[in-house]
Amino acid sequence: MLQTKTDYQFWFCTGSQDLYGDECLRKVAEHSAKIVEALNASGNLPFEVVLKPTLISQAVIRKTMNDANNDPNCAGVITWMHTFSPAKMWILGLQELRKPLCHLHTQFNEELPYDTIDMDFMNENQSAHGDREYGHIFSRLNKQRKIVVGHWADEAVQKEVGAWMRTAIGVLESSHIRVCRIADNMRNVAVTEGDKVEAQIKFGWEIDAYPVNEIAEYVAAVPQNEIDALVEEYYSKYKIIDEGRDPAEFRQHVAVQAGIEIGFEKFLTERDYHAVVTHFGDLGALKQLPGLAIQRLLERGYGFGAEGDWKTAAMVRLMKIMTAGTPNAKGTSFMEDYTYNLVPGKEGILQAHMLEVCPTIADGEIGIKVNPLSMGDREDPARLVFTSKTGPAVATSLIDLGNRFRLIINAVECKKCEKPMPKLPVATAFWTPQPNLKVGAEAWILAGGAHHTAFSYDLTVDQMVDWAEAMGIEAVVIDENTNIRDFKNELRWNAIAYK
Repeated sequence: MLQTKTDYQFWFCTGSQDLYGDECLRKVAEHSAKIVEALNASGNLPFEVVLKPTLISQAVIRKTMNDANNDPNCAGVITWMHTFSPAKMWILGLQELRKPLCHLHTQFNEELPYDTIDMDFMNENQSAHGDREYGHIFSRLNKQRKIVVGHWADEAVQKEVGAWMRTAIGVLESSHIRVCRIADNMRNVAVTEGDKVEAQIKFGWEIDAYPVNEIAEYVAAVPQNEIDALVEEYYSKYKIIDEGRDPAEFRQHVAVQAGIEIGFEKFLTERDYHAVVTHFGDLGALKQLPGLAIQRLLERGYGFGAEGDWKTAAMVRLMKIMTAGTPNAKGTSFMEDYTYNLVPGKEGILQAHMLEVCPTIADGEIGIKVNPLSMGDREDPARLVFTSKTGPAVATSLIDLGNRFRLIINAVECKKCEKPMPKLPVATAFWTPQPNLKVGAEAWILAGGAHHTAFSYDLTVDQMVDWAEAMGIEAVVIDENTNIRDFKNELRWNAIAYK
């Protein structure tokens, strides 16, 4: 399993000042401690919140923000102004902060204490006042932040903070992603190309290319006993669908994928890569196009993109990091738009790829098939076959427009196909884009979206928008609120705003 860091913490920083005296500051600290304790006990946050001393001066604020920068376990900062915290004190600290920040606009009490409220209470509990001062300086500095509004004990507020935490992990971990590109881009294809230098500047991604035979040597060197053991695992875990093929010959084809899986993972592990890209047009000494092998690597947390698509490979890895540890996770995968169902009332897009769909999204039984593949000019590859889960999900496409990156985010509804497809030997999903196929497809094409997507049941549109904003790139959303006239205008405005 490709490991990701799981012991991240988020610092809770309360703003105030010494104008109101020690007794007020004592209550501020007491209230902050109760909030942090409740957040950690709620079960709605994926990571621990750590209380920091109340921030009441420029020097303390600046030191705390830089301490956050330098602590590898700190994934972000949650700030709240309990009282009025003059915002000029925050300028240097916020300018120097390099970690994601959530502005929690809350207050300790949920209800006005109608019978007892006096000016002492007002001075002590003035988040409505203090958070506006604090919010102003963020806007003045043009700094990105996530704003969450509501009472800290509200489950919806806690879950919103928890969702932001996963986005913050995506922001932080983005700079650690390294993509191994086997061979080059599919010839003459535009959308999978892109500026790898600018991607490293914007996202921190390293994208390196290797000749296919360099990794093929690792595959060829895999000991037979390791291949045999992995094949036994395959046969015990998946349904074998030989469809009349000779069982021994079928097993030989499966064994080729076992060697590819072991060899690829060793190559990636030794060089510390977290995503891989292949291309059927350049397979060198490989006997098969990697299929089952890639699906198994995806299941263990690697990103993948086909035909040289390093952007999608990195996004799949990023989204797997963001969803790691999600309770009752439904899965994240590489995907591709293939063909439509245009029957009125049953519209949707059949999603698949030649081979490489992640089994984390599978619903029910997973089988192994060995079938011919016209692409690649190699022997019949083995692959895992299944149908996907149902329910809401997001499909994303990161594209390079020449002068900027754009992340296209489409809310989709995954459904079961109306009928089985017994002659289609690949894993599939079927979804209808929001708001409907006609508008969703037109908006996707207008935005320049690719045919490859990074897809997840376990992330929301808002989380992906927040990630794009934190990375300083354009994001466009296609959801239930999309109409083409407004969408065209949004693209025009974005062309100016992100010029």
